Amino acid sequence: MSLADLIEKYIQSLKTEKVYSDHTVRSYRIDLAQFLDFLIAKEKKGGRSGIPGLESVDFRVIRDYFGSLFGTYKRRTIARKLSAVRSFFSYLERKGANPDNPAAGILTPKQEKTIPAYLPVDEMFRLLERPDRKDPLGMRDQAILEVLYSCGIRVSELAGLNVGSIDFNERLIRVLGKGNKQRILPIGKKALGALRHYMEATRQLRKKTEGLDQKSPLFINFRGGRLSTRSVGKMVKRYAGMGGLMANITPHSLRHTFATHLLDGGADLRSVQELLGHVSLSSTQKYTHVSLDRLMEVYDKAHPRSK
Repeated sequence: MSLADLIEKYIQSLKTEKVYSDHTVRSYRIDLAQFLDFLIAKEKKGGRSGIPGLESVDFRVIRDYFGSLFGTYKRRTIARKLSAVRSFFSYLERKGANPDNPAAGILTPKQEKTIPAYLPVDEMFRLLERPDRKDPLGMRDQAILEVLYSCGIRVSELAGLNVGSIDFNERLIRVLGKGNKQRILPIGKKALGALRHYMEATRQLRKKTEGLDQKSPLFINFRGGRLSTRSVGKMVKRYAGMGGLMANITPHSLRHTFATHLLDGGADLRSVQELLGHVSLSSTQKYTHVSLDRLMEVYDKAHPRSK
């Protein structure tokens, strides 16, 4: 079996065995295809043609590949690509197709410390005021912004919400996260109110598309189909521009905003971890840098002996 066939077999296992999301599977496919392209180009330089065999891939070849990525990609991207290659060879090792994992000894690049982009409270409120609440699409956009800020869910999780995902009586929302893991989150009264107005405004459109079923999409486009993550991203950027906010605001920025505002309000890190659906606490700890920066700023301004 060729290396290309082995990669394809591995990709299929991510769908069936790991049950990864389409987005994650697509990322693995792209990263491994890039690795394969590098190997093919290396063969051509050596005067050979075709797809190289598995036996030709060793520690040095993989090290050369990742060395070629520095200067072109960010360290975080390189780390992700390394994870894909490492996981692929681990899969081959488990299946007995390769005696060891030649990528196991490659060190993950040290990551740059980045503070997530987020909105201060007043700017977040300004963003929430932008949609036209007299228009059904404006009501939908208002509901989307409220839910993103109220629950801190990923844009993929928001797009996957169904009508039955919301429990209006208990003020809860059921979310399907990474790895098909389900979590139940509280949802604020403002977000529920916006959802009620939106559902009522789109009732006729939903009747036409038989979208009143509990399993039908919660957020729909003007044709009645499920709203895509790309459309949500464009919508957030549009309203951010209208409000004169930061140009790099995305749906994920609202997730950062949600976490930062909770920590600033006194929420403990473990609770925020549960709400965000992070497996590791270290993924949540990046938000403490934002909160501590703000705390130091307040301290320096307010304390008489801070100067």
